[in-house]
Amino acid sequence: MNDFGGVDDLYRDFILDHYRHPRNAGTLENPDATFEDNNPLCGDRIRMDVRIAGDRIDDVRFAGRGCAISQASASLLTEAVKGKTVAEVEQLSDEAVLENLGISISAVRLKCALLGIKVLKSALALKRG
Repeated sequence: MNDFGGVDDLYRDFILDHYRHPRNAGTLENPDATFEDNNPLCGDRIRMDVRIAGDRIDDVRFAGRGCAISQASASLLTEAVKGKTVAEVEQLSDEAVLENLGISISAVRLKCALLGIKVLKSALALKRG
């Protein structure tokens, strides 16, 4: 190990940056789809508002509270899905979301990391009816 820290430190800083300065935080006025859910084991809560133009995600915002992993994952997710088609987002795998986080997630924290994608897909499913 060197004195400069490692890749893990960079990813921890990356996660903390998204936690402290979340991208696309807040709510949308008159969203096309909205859903909110929580992780009862740890108290994480996320709401996603989605605006759809044609078949694409035009805008997405999230609001919530919880651990750094859940909030950073939701922040990263909103950046990743803007401009994608609804079908692309519906096909997004849990593995892709975890890969986007860039750090190893323990089994205990998986629900934290995946809450955002669960909420986003639920919002889109309600919109589809």
